[in-house]
Amino acid sequence: MDKIRVIIIDEQPLFREGIRATLGRMEDCEIVGESTDAADVLEMARTSNPDVALIDAGLTSSDPLEIARLARRTAPRMAIILLSLSEDEERLFQAFKVGAAAYYTRSITPEELTDAVRKVSHGEFLIKEDVLAKPKVRDTLIKRYYRERDLVDEEEEVEAKDSCSPLSSREVEILDYIARGNSNKEIAKSLKISDQTVKNHITSILKKLKVNDRTAAVVYALRHKWITITE
Repeated sequence: MDKIRVIIIDEQPLFREGIRATLGRMEDCEIVGESTDAADVLEMARTSNPDVALIDAGLTSSDPLEIARLARRTAPRMAIILLSLSEDEERLFQAFKVGAAAYYTRSITPEELTDAVRKVSHGEFLIKEDVLAKPKVRDTLIKRYYRERDLVDEEEEVEAKDSCSPLSSREVEILDYIARGNSNKEIAKSLKISDQTVKNHITSILKKLKVNDRTAAVVYALRHKWITITE
């Protein structure tokens, strides 16, 4: 079994040790490099063939966002997880703009970290539900999905304009609410249905579209022109 190759860039020795210990318990993970210097990530990206880079978003040796951008250019297949002290909307927007696959605060649990490493190593983008409520970030992510996720190829996209949605009218309606940043509770209130009914519809949507998360479902529906986002 091929192991997930990870590099760690973090200036705080204690936090870096915690990451090392957490990933060390993963049988399918191997740490192939670590440093306190942001510039080292570029050299490791070139020489260590990493699948995932964990980068401290609070680095002081150089701009971590610029380092993430250059690292993605150096190793396009390498997924980047940025770890920040706080979840600032502008910082979040910039993180995904430079190509990060995930953005977490440093309060991330060991379980969340191992799950994130595995998922981004397989090409997933990890997006919290509340991100869709932030238009600037949401629009950037949607554009990135258009560019990087091959949900439908060009031929299928043309055919999709005249294709019928496998979703019910209620499911399309719920996806439209999600696309506009509404939470499950807000959708339930607007449609006068229970929270659990909304959850059941979302589960059905993900199953029918064969996607893993709400954002991917929204993008799929947008590309097939089942829903639209208006300002």
